[in-house]
Amino acid sequence: MMSLLFFTTSVADTRFHRRSIAERIRTIRLHLVENGLMNDVRQLTYQPTGTGSPAVEVLTFERLRQLNDGRTQRSDFHVLAILDAGRGRVTVDFHTRPLAARSAVWIAAGAVHRWGDIAELAGTLVLFVPTAPVTHATREVAATSHITPTWTVPDDAWPSIDAARQHLLLEAGNPIADASSELPQILLSALIALLDPPRTVQPTESGTFELFRASVEADFRVHHDVGYYARTLGYAPRTLTRAVQRATGGTAKAYLVERLILEAKRLLVHDRLPAARVAAELGFPDASNFSLFFRTATGTPPATWSRASR
Repeated sequence: MMSLLFFTTSVADTRFHRRSIAERIRTIRLHLVENGLMNDVRQLTYQPTGTGSPAVEVLTFERLRQLNDGRTQRSDFHVLAILDAGRGRVTVDFHTRPLAARSAVWIAAGAVHRWGDIAELAGTLVLFVPTAPVTHATREVAATSHITPTWTVPDDAWPSIDAARQHLLLEAGNPIADASSELPQILLSALIALLDPPRTVQPTESGTFELFRASVEADFRVHHDVGYYARTLGYAPRTLTRAVQRATGGTAKAYLVERLILEAKRLLVHDRLPAARVAAELGFPDASNFSLFFRTATGTPPATWSRASR
């Protein structure tokens, strides 16, 4: 089984988004050490120790309570939680959501989050690297950044989901399991398929929005104009805008601004970077330009927002 480890890392260590998938996989196989500048936000990572699948780990909320200190965290793996009983709260990317029995939680890799009021919660947490699912459909789910963080599991779906979870618990918790076995990943895929996590953005038949989303993820730190993405993807700006509107209800520009603001907030809170550093990270010419952009989008200067969010 893997051991969940909490690390306080330097700004350089927490820039997981710049690592390739191969580097991320290597990361979970190496012992991480504390390094450099200390901050108030903990980086969560895990690694295989002995037998068990190196891509999937399960733990209980009782174990989470032992490890959790209430601070804001950022993980380089997905967290999927299924709640059996109790009430609590979780904050994911600066939005606090209530938790109750027979609900599910999805915290995507890279999301800034904090568990709160979890003393009464009972259930299971599944930690897995983004490449752990083995089917095309469930890998697509793991790859998207548009999963609703919390939702209620329908009553008629609960028995099948609970059975799939119990199978995963048995296999992932088997101390004599073959470390090379893909069975935990297969069972994880079945669990994700049965849960069918709701999305905040609906896939488009043409795939245009999905291409735009992937291009934004690759280049938003450098390119802030929709025209660049339209040219890169070979679409007219109006065609791209219509596709984004069908998927999100908003414009392509609004989607790009929202992504920039989310990353800016993560850098301000997680990496504790000043506005000038965030501006450089996100491709703005200077701190004043970034501050104007942030204030226009949020109504609050970045320094004020950062202090209020810690």
